[in-house]
Amino acid sequence: MDGVHEQIAAGGEQVCLIPWAEGDLWLLRRTNSPEMTAHLGGPESEEQLLARHRRYVEPGPWQMYRVTLADGGETVGSVGYWQRTWRDTEVWETGWGVLPEFQGRGLAVRAARAVRGAARAAGSHRYLHAFPSVDHAASNAVCRGAGFTLLGQVDFEYPKGHWIRSNDWRVDLERGD
Repeated sequence: MDGVHEQIAAGGEQVCLIPWAEGDLWLLRRTNSPEMTAHLGGPESEEQLLARHRRYVEPGPWQMYRVTLADGGETVGSVGYWQRTWRDTEVWETGWGVLPEFQGRGLAVRAARAVRGAARAAGSHRYLHAFPSVDHAASNAVCRGAGFTLLGQVDFEYPKGHWIRSNDWRVDLERGD
């Protein structure tokens, strides 16, 4: 199985990151529910989902993944990284989503750790940032658990035209931790 594996301590589940493929549109549709997009401005239209899917499968300064359980290959969510200009510097940004039936098992933390390694291997940028809403306790806990450093609160536009108060979490990809 091709992909990026996150090795974890005994007793936990491993995840594998599989590069996004043409057949993964169903996962975008599953993660487009009101509960999964509550901190992201709400669900997108079918047209927006199709455009997002096209971006995910086409080459660019990003890599999106379908997150699976390493043991059995069951899909549990998605994660990725993409280029953005942040405070006059080119950085990687990351984001993730774990399907409701798999939440609460630490899988998002494992996926975020694995995507850190993938972004590090891609080179190009020293820092990987995540910008969860300050009100999104679960995503902020993922950042903490995945070894990101909290830099503070910022006003962040996502999606375009929708401003939220976010935490700016960052990991230094050159440090190797």
